[in-house]
Amino acid sequence: MVARRSRALVVATVNVNGLRAAHSNGMGGWVSTCGPDVITMQEVRAPDAMVPELVETIAGRGWYVTHDECAAKGRAGVAVASRSPIVATRRGLPTPDGGDRPYDDTGRWVEADLVTPDGRTLTVVSAYVHTGDAESPTRMAEKLAFLSAAGRRLDALRTAGSLVLLTGDLNVAHREADLKNWKGNLKSAGFLPEERAWFDTMFAGGWVDVVRTLSGDGPGPYTWWSWRGKAFDVDSGWRIDYQIADPALAAHARVARIDRAPTYAERWSDHAPCVVRYEF
Repeated sequence: MVARRSRALVVATVNVNGLRAAHSNGMGGWVSTCGPDVITMQEVRAPDAMVPELVETIAGRGWYVTHDECAAKGRAGVAVASRSPIVATRRGLPTPDGGDRPYDDTGRWVEADLVTPDGRTLTVVSAYVHTGDAESPTRMAEKLAFLSAAGRRLDALRTAGSLVLLTGDLNVAHREADLKNWKGNLKSAGFLPEERAWFDTMFAGGWVDVVRTLSGDGPGPYTWWSWRGKAFDVDSGWRIDYQIADPALAAHARVARIDRAPTYAERWSDHAPCVVRYEF
């Protein structure tokens, strides 16, 4: 009997910090080296009509692209680019009662349905969670409401039967191992107990932090470093970019890495791509 050869799906997620700026600063070189099958992007900050052309300029021809533009010009925006066809797409998060979609105009959530190498439906989500502000109850309430809506939506997708992968800049470090200076950030947005509790609930419910699972207990690997000071040079970062999979998909994850730039000067974003190889 001849063993069946596995077929890979390489998924990369990155906050591009402006797709046009990322292009100018060298994102194309990373795409050529990485060779992803799917790229999910956050903070695209470009008009909807421009994004497919930008992706083609950066990554070459043959990509299928879906994008959710922010209503505020030059802000947010999320996208999924795939080498295989996107068979369906949805933008924004529904409310619990199925009414109006309050996040439609913020460019923070887009879903793309793909077909895996073994013929199943995979819903890939690109999400950009609000930064929040520990000094602003309103901003923190907005962030926590978004996370709550995201959890409900992910559970609904999983219940519907497709494989599900949440990717993106979730703007929360879940554990002490996920940021260098955790002691100094105990009261900072991005590391507050109520934010971290959302991750506890998700993982207790069976969702899998793919990079943490494959990379071990840490510390790190970090995905974001401030532009200021020596944060990048001394690796004083945060792990706030994730690939979170349902258990059936997580079982196919084989290798995870963070494509950290070799030097500060070679960075094309303040985030580094989070890359996972799934085999089917």
